[in-house]
Amino acid sequence: QVQLVESGGGLGQAGGSLRLSCACSGRPSSSYAMAWFRQAPGKEREFAGTISRNGLTTYDQASVKGRFTISRDNAKNPVYLQLNSLKPEDTAVYYCAAKEILYSRSRYYTNGNDYDYWGQGTQVTVSS
Repeated sequence: QVQLVESGGGLGQAGGSLRLSCACSGRPSSSYAMAWFRQAPGKEREFAGTISRNGLTTYDQASVKGRFTISRDNAKNPVYLQLNSLKPEDTAVYYCAAKEILYSRSRYYTNGNDYDYWGQGTQVTVSS
């Protein structure tokens, strides 16, 4: 099993930046496709972005593409989500998720139901 712990959330200003981290323990993060999801108050959880074991990424086109960047350094464990050009509508709890994929280094998933492990989340609040 793997345990995920997010950090780096907090209060940001519109137009500013934040960087979230997801630390994995229990198993090497290099065995997992990773993703970030978010859930705003009163809304359903939504996909933000994902990264494969070998660093391929895809993002939600409508809401975050061009502003958010996922990265990973398998040697150092954490997976990061860089949030740039913040908007008040980015306010949400951000969750890190992991799915073990042993047969492919380039596979990733955008549906939360495909992920096996979740962190507790970190709150991001963006003021206008």
